[in-house]
Amino acid sequence: MSWLQIRLDANPDTASALEDALLDCGAASVTMEDNADQPLFEPPIGETPVWQNTRVTGMFMADTDMVAVLAGLNQIYGELPPHRIEILEDRDWIREWMDSYHPLQCGERLWICPSWREPTDPDAVNLMLDPGLAFGTGTHPTTWLCLNWLDSQPLQGKTVIDYGCGSGILGIAALLLGAERMIAVDIDPQALQATRDNAQRNNIDPARIDCYLPEDLPEVLKGDVLLANILAGPLLELAPALAETIPAGAPVCLSGILDTQGDGICERYSQWFEQFGRQQREEWLRITAVKKG
Repeated sequence: MSWLQIRLDANPDTASALEDALLDCGAASVTMEDNADQPLFEPPIGETPVWQNTRVTGMFMADTDMVAVLAGLNQIYGELPPHRIEILEDRDWIREWMDSYHPLQCGERLWICPSWREPTDPDAVNLMLDPGLAFGTGTHPTTWLCLNWLDSQPLQGKTVIDYGCGSGILGIAALLLGAERMIAVDIDPQALQATRDNAQRNNIDPARIDCYLPEDLPEVLKGDVLLANILAGPLLELAPALAETIPAGAPVCLSGILDTQGDGICERYSQWFEQFGRQQREEWLRITAVKKG
């Protein structure tokens, strides 16, 4: 089945009103996307960011009278900004999405492989991943940087804390690379479920994984290696609590940090950590350090 879509140019002052007007006129869905290659990073709490140049797209059934839709939009919204109406042919969107993922090498030993593809190197450490339920596929620079670091670490027998686990990709990679146990923490219950599912997909004993929402964490949370691939704001706020989770001499790997935020993170964590290292990929940083004695 084909669809009709109308695309309208908007800005932060008009995007929400256009969205409401499209829904009032019968749109099956409305999406907003960047119309000028402007990245958005870490908005303040409670704010919903909108690009300065936003494209608002309304999707309508193929038999919709778009002349009537335009008339309705003009009545509800007023004079419309620049816009265009297009026919969107039906495609197998799920198949196209799946085809966009390929096995990814993240170090000398570690590969991330979508669960529906064959591993490139069957003899490597292959993490079979279903990225559909939660963030974390290995393709984003922050995730790749953490995986690349894990590939070089002596993890045998250690307990790894994956704080902000998403799909569980980092902690599961650590288990496949030799860690004994994983503690997964995330604010989203779906992320914890994705972590369990991806662990099962990799034939990992469920007894080796503990999953927690932050409010359910035990009073004393201890591990040997700390991973936190979240964002600079939460990393700054959580620094004292995260520092308490590993003993002296233990390593920490932090990411989700823009290159302009690195100095602030290092300054904050220097109260508890030393031997800082940085690695950059595109505009993102990975910061590693060792817990002070």
